[in-house]
Amino acid sequence: MTMPSAPQALAAEADGYIILRDAIPRAWVADLQSSFDSNVRPADAWPVPRGSDLRHALVEGAPLVQRVCRLPVLVSAVCRLLHQPFFLAQVEGREPLAGSGAQLLHRDGDGDVRGQIVSALAFLDDFGPANGATRLVPGTHRSDDPSDVATHPRAVTLEGEAGDILVFDADLLHGGTRNASGARRRSLLISYFAETMRASHAATQELRGVHMPPSENFGAS
Repeated sequence: MTMPSAPQALAAEADGYIILRDAIPRAWVADLQSSFDSNVRPADAWPVPRGSDLRHALVEGAPLVQRVCRLPVLVSAVCRLLHQPFFLAQVEGREPLAGSGAQLLHRDGDGDVRGQIVSALAFLDDFGPANGATRLVPGTHRSDDPSDVATHPRAVTLEGEAGDILVFDADLLHGGTRNASGARRRSLLISYFAETMRASHAATQELRGVHMPPSENFGAS
């Protein structure tokens, strides 16, 4: 996987997201799938209970997962969206169960942290409209479009293969769709925070069940 081209990078900044095709080496995928499956925890086994319509995997301690979080092409894409120093804040595994996973279009950030969080979904299975792929609305990270809505005229549903990574501004309207087929759709949800959020993150990471040691600083250049 090569770094995003200049046109791709500019499009990512305008749209608020980029899909990195074949970003994860194919030789890693089977081991990442196994790590996910062996670390699934019940929804009520987390410090903050997770929704019961998803499988949740405690994978932050897996060395290969940590390598995915630091892939140069991924770090480069996050730089393009954040434009400031940042750190790896959290990573966990998620998978919508058959018939579940549908979400309203929403933003992960709020007004106080706008422009300071980038999320990445590293796909461990092929994904598309049938098995709960993510939909999003390009450009809404820079708009005041209302969140928590069911539909939007510009919403697009993404498709890809195991090994692709979706990188997006947390303020972009997005949401999962229903896993109608029941086919597996495992992913790593990775969060990167601006360096200015490090103290507040440290103060709440135990509550959120984050046990990773403090992450290194990634520069924005």
